[in-house]
Amino acid sequence: MPEVTEPYPPGTPCWVDLMVPDQQAALDFYRDLFGWQGEVGPEEYGGYALCTQRGRPVAGIMQSRPAANGEPPPPSSWTTYFASGDIGSTEGQVVDAGGALLVPPMQVGRLGWMMVGADPQGAVFGLWQGIEFPGAGIVNEHGALVWNQLITTEIPGAEQFYRALSLECAPMRDMPGFTAFQVRGHTIGGVQDMSNMDPGIPPHWLVYFAVDDVDSTVDAVVHAGGNVRVPPFDLEKVGRMAVVEDPQRALFAVVTPVRQVA
Repeated sequence: MPEVTEPYPPGTPCWVDLMVPDQQAALDFYRDLFGWQGEVGPEEYGGYALCTQRGRPVAGIMQSRPAANGEPPPPSSWTTYFASGDIGSTEGQVVDAGGALLVPPMQVGRLGWMMVGADPQGAVFGLWQGIEFPGAGIVNEHGALVWNQLITTEIPGAEQFYRALSLECAPMRDMPGFTAFQVRGHTIGGVQDMSNMDPGIPPHWLVYFAVDDVDSTVDAVVHAGGNVRVPPFDLEKVGRMAVVEDPQRALFAVVTPVRQVA
């Protein structure tokens, strides 16, 4: 169901957020594109903006900042967060499995605990252990998270790494040649190689948002100053989809599913 009322099982994508140089411009863009509501948050949380749909949280947007050593801020990007039942234990599993710790576990008030890491191929991801905030309150409907796809240089190595984070790999049902990530037998995402990616794009987790009409959404992205990476196309048994960039070059995908895919 679109509204999430139960805690996310460990390993399930439970939240996504965006880091960009111009936070207000991103808030305006995604409000117009998806109908999100949100504003710059309190300074004690770095101005982190909680975006909502029908009053329920769907994503976060924050401003990127230069590093302490004077290096420029990281490129604009969406990050997928996986639910964790014990973030301290999961931190050790990430390192033991060959991953990198980018942001060590930290408590975010009474909301929960978070950390950010990278898998051995360099794809960045987050972990979230909720206290008062479990994660996205709406999924699988227009303007909300519907799928998370790992784009990687080395599928067997990636599969081995994510098994340490409570994800299991299995052939995707009804789609020969595709691999799915599962949690407790429930498909929560997929994995593919870099063969169809533009040169220079690193391994990453690609965030998919459900939309009612892919073509009109892509037109709106372009009209607002974004770019099309993969034009709209139909994938049998999945739906119509496209990969785009927002005006600040953050990559994401949109899909009109023919069935529930997450």
